[in-house]
Amino acid sequence: MFKECCPELIPVMEKVAEENPHIAKLIERHAELNKLIDEVEAGREHMEELELEKLKKEKLHIKDEVYAAVIAYKKEKGL
Repeated sequence: MFKECCPELIPVMEKVAEENPHIAKLIERHAELNKLIDEVEAGREHMEELELEKLKKEKLHIKDEVYAAVIAYKKEKGL
């Protein structure tokens, strides 16, 4: 997902993940959520609509947190 929305940030995101285990875990969780949501939306998995919406919100929250960490890192390193 991150590669689709902001490929120019991937190298910085990788650096942040290397230095920050929390961000690394968030990126991993984002990928898991992305896969699960795709499976449900494709009809290969079943889930209640309310649960699906909760997962989408969690995924968005993670994306926002990772993006903020990347921007902070860029600012800190003068990138």
